[in-house]
Amino acid sequence: MISRMALIERDGVKLFYKDEGNAGTSAPLLLVHGWSCFHGHLAPQAAHFAPERRVVSVDLRGHGESDVVGPFTIEQFADDLVWLATALELDRPVAIGHSMGGSVVVQAASARPDVLRAAVALDSPLPEAGALAAVTEPLLEGLGGPSFQEALDAMIAATMFGPFDDPSVTAEITAVMSSAKQEVAFSAMKSSVTWAGADAVRASKVPLLAISAAPGGFGDAAWLAPECPHLFIGQTVGAGHFNQIFAADQVNAMIERFLAIAA
Repeated sequence: MISRMALIERDGVKLFYKDEGNAGTSAPLLLVHGWSCFHGHLAPQAAHFAPERRVVSVDLRGHGESDVVGPFTIEQFADDLVWLATALELDRPVAIGHSMGGSVVVQAASARPDVLRAAVALDSPLPEAGALAAVTEPLLEGLGGPSFQEALDAMIAATMFGPFDDPSVTAEITAVMSSAKQEVAFSAMKSSVTWAGADAVRASKVPLLAISAAPGGFGDAAWLAPECPHLFIGQTVGAGHFNQIFAADQVNAMIERFLAIAA
């Protein structure tokens, strides 16, 4: 049974990861948190899958215990993930990401199918290029200006949680997200809303699973399924954006089925 936390250096940038579980014949997993979050926000998935698989949970650069050294973009995060998988000698892992982390794993899987065998996006935006530009312009103005903290806190309160989510847990998540550094939060959000997610899905040569929290929400990729036979679609019930926490039983069951089919 593996259980360790460590920093690994890439070109002078220290990246944090937690390595746990059983290194057997099953495909290892790479867990990737969302925007302004940290590796602990996929703890329910790590705990569920570690008894049978090796599970590596990461802090993206600028987040958690990793160094605050840019660039903070979907492409850079994805490149770091591929590098880490290689450095840790993971045998073609399945990458699972929440929110922005889902965008990161889809980008990584699309760019490097030789390294990642499949990817799971949990309530992640997978938009057409430019589709989110107009609607997110006021948010980016707020995050990039002197009212950063106000804009950050308002976004968290308005979009992150559902009516059935445990308030004590939402408070813990809010505390982490509210402490985000402006340069990281602004740059990562700008990259997220300009990233051509739909094109990455279309270009992928490996199986993908997208699990949304609500029909028609920004994480609902069902519209892409008819043209992407490698894309599987799921949806949780009774949870807000952090469905991997508040509907962990549903999310884990869908991932289990996906792994049985795709990995």
